[in-house]
Amino acid sequence: MIDIRFFLYIIIILSAVFHEYAHGWVAYRLGDSTAKDAGRLTLNPLVHLDPIGTVLLPLFLLFTWGGFIGWAKPIPYNPHNLSDQRYGSLKVAIAGPAANLLIALTLGLILRFSFGYLFSLSPGLSQLPMLLSLIVYINIFLALFNLIPFAPLDGSKIFADLFPNQWMYFMRTGFLGIFLALFIAFTVLSPIANFIFWVIVGHPINF
Repeated sequence: MIDIRFFLYIIIILSAVFHEYAHGWVAYRLGDSTAKDAGRLTLNPLVHLDPIGTVLLPLFLLFTWGGFIGWAKPIPYNPHNLSDQRYGSLKVAIAGPAANLLIALTLGLILRFSFGYLFSLSPGLSQLPMLLSLIVYINIFLALFNLIPFAPLDGSKIFADLFPNQWMYFMRTGFLGIFLALFIAFTVLSPIANFIFWVIVGHPINF
């Protein structure tokens, strides 16, 4: 039997690594090698770990509270090096959530079209549909959370490029913005994530 808390931790960390790698990869494709020069353009989780945000805090919360708050080290990039000076920063910002949605879509469609087969596997693999469902849901939730337009989330950079005048109102929230983002995450995002999961997988999430 897999300890679901440990599995959740591993999946969230790996999903965050893909998220950060996508930022660096798009920046590199647009002409900025900052992440590559810093040794961060890799899927090796160790180079993306933050001792507090990726290890101590999330593990403590997961095994005491049952919830999870954490972060990986942000990918460095220099927007002045991007070949697309108009929308380059937007492309870099949206790459992270897009990577999470790509993971969710790929595994979700596999789950959708092989659900019956997965349940027919040997008893040792009987948890596979549930574990795949968790991966899909986690990546949907991470993508949605990072699209919230409060700093330092990716959504703030996307919103700044698309709506520069209105963006100033969000910036005035300052440090309060992250608490507003957490409030939105715990009150609004779950039903939206559940709906997207249903659209991709074809049935409601059921853990």
